[in-house]
Amino acid sequence: MEKERLQKLIAESGHCSRRAAEELIRSGAVRVNGRKAAIGDKAVKHDIITINNKRLDFTGSKRYIKLYKPRGYTCSMSDVHGKKLITELLKGIDERVYPVGRLDRDSEGLLLLSNDGDFANRVTHPRNGFKKRYRVTIPSIISEDIIARLCKGVNIGEDGQTEITAPCDINIITQEKSRTVLEFIISEGKNRQIRRMCKAVGLGVSRLKRTSIGGVKLGMLQPGEHEDLNEKELKLLGHKARKKP
Repeated sequence: MEKERLQKLIAESGHCSRRAAEELIRSGAVRVNGRKAAIGDKAVKHDIITINNKRLDFTGSKRYIKLYKPRGYTCSMSDVHGKKLITELLKGIDERVYPVGRLDRDSEGLLLLSNDGDFANRVTHPRNGFKKRYRVTIPSIISEDIIARLCKGVNIGEDGQTEITAPCDINIITQEKSRTVLEFIISEGKNRQIRRMCKAVGLGVSRLKRTSIGGVKLGMLQPGEHEDLNEKELKLLGHKARKKP
């Protein structure tokens, strides 16, 4: 059996994403056959791979879920500050799933969850360019010049740093005297990106709702509801293998 990179095996186990696995390896939490692992190490599933002294299990089934995250919930899986967690909404799910990407606490809409690290890495990696659609309510009228600036890319860097967003598409859904509803279509996933883009051009955001990821739509889900992705939705996200029951 050919050895594979350790972070890939950890992701395949469903423990976390590849990026998170790399951080665990760097922190010294990962051991292979009793030896502390390092970035670049390889292993096979028959090896004894432990994270914080707990052995990885490669026998569990994979789950691919879409959730309508309501406002007020955080995407963290654990929290010591008394905030509402998305885990409270995952009743009936026995597998340990984690968010594929994020939505901040004040935002709502489509959130994917899975215990398949390769799937999570594919969906979130910028090189794959999965488009994400957001319905964004701005409590003011917006000029065409402002929209053009946002589409071209703006600097959302903080503390004097430069961080230019990639070009995106923005459509006006409705425009009234006191508000404008826009559809943002972006392929990046920077932290609080749309809110930071709007702030960069002097706009506030009163509501932000993600409606689709890579062609997978929120559909008829209501806030707090979830369901498994179907085969068509999995294929839209580049998932070739069939889902396990």
